[in-house]
Amino acid sequence: MDTFHPKKDNFIVRIPPYILSIIIFSQFCGTALWFATNGILTQLISVFQLEENELGNLTSAVQLGFIIGTLVFAIFTISDRFSPSKVFLGCAMLGAFLNLATLWEGNILTSLLLIRFLVGFFLAGIYPVGMKIAADYFKKSLGISLSFLVAALVLGTAFPHLLVTFFSETSWKIITICISIIAMLGGLCIGFLVPNGPYREAAQKLKLSAFIHVFKNKKFRHAAVGYFGHMWELYAFWAFIPVFLATYDLQNPETAINSSLWTFLIIAAGSLGCILGGFLSARKGIKKVAYASLCISGVLCLASPLLFELPPFLFLGILMLWGMVVIADSPLFSTLVANNATPTIKGTALTIVNCMGFAITIISIQLLSFLSTAIPIPYLFMILAIGPFLGIYKYFKIEVLGYS
Repeated sequence: MDTFHPKKDNFIVRIPPYILSIIIFSQFCGTALWFATNGILTQLISVFQLEENELGNLTSAVQLGFIIGTLVFAIFTISDRFSPSKVFLGCAMLGAFLNLATLWEGNILTSLLLIRFLVGFFLAGIYPVGMKIAADYFKKSLGISLSFLVAALVLGTAFPHLLVTFFSETSWKIITICISIIAMLGGLCIGFLVPNGPYREAAQKLKLSAFIHVFKNKKFRHAAVGYFGHMWELYAFWAFIPVFLATYDLQNPETAINSSLWTFLIIAAGSLGCILGGFLSARKGIKKVAYASLCISGVLCLASPLLFELPPFLFLGILMLWGMVVIADSPLFSTLVANNATPTIKGTALTIVNCMGFAITIISIQLLSFLSTAIPIPYLFMILAIGPFLGIYKYFKIEVLGYS
């Protein structure tokens, strides 16, 4: 890890060793808001008299809010013009308070969708801004640093499912309050313990066209395409893992799979995938490891119907492997994006790529939601292979054949 930063005046500013740990912890806390309603969906359906198929809509509302949020943050270069730590703090607090609005007894589907949309909006000031903060502190070791950071995102995303697993008898209201408190704690840690990083180069003025100019860089575009292919698969896979598990359980009633626990484990396995991918990329190269993850993940998409023919230990084991590789390339593509962006608009570059990537997730989630009533569930994940293989094709065309 980077431990110091040489300034122009030859003074050395040492980076406290706890900084990365705080950023990782805060990222975990803040992103717990992401799937806050997914783990308690059964209770929400009962309490607010929702339709059974609202999982896709509630998840997509968060994604849409995140997209609009990242677009606003990118257009106004928020994390480049203002202290990213303070932006993170403000968004974590606002997201947490909005999550508490789920407790209102007068909620209907429309208000719940609005709440989730607004939570998603403020997540735009947590996830990409957290990466921006890490990029301001770590330069040479950014790939490994972002691997730990995305690992925290994965655990935060999976965390609501873990709460439901161990506190299944607890009121959904208590679980909602706990998630909001955790998000506030993450914001406070970043806001008061992590000052602006030594590699930060602040933008001096508003530049509305910055989010367009970032794509003029060819290497930046190539990294972004790989990220987009990865995003087509990722959140749709996470959102529909409970459906996948329930279908296997229905076909094999003797297995009695604990859906909440295994959903947590499969998503959380991505944390290990991110960390291993980060260390592996230091040896083999970021591009090679990123696209190898895309390759494995794409193959698993195509082979997914065959998983239902396997015994439980193999079925769950392969899903754990899938959970690792489906996210392992995310911090690597983010590193490529950050490394190929103009330093003064690095935060904007990360934010706009996140914006476009999450726009793609809405399409894939809604497509799976529609197809879930039209085709057998075991064949559902095959459509997700489109993203990984588009990314692989682009990589092969550029890196192997030499086309731009």
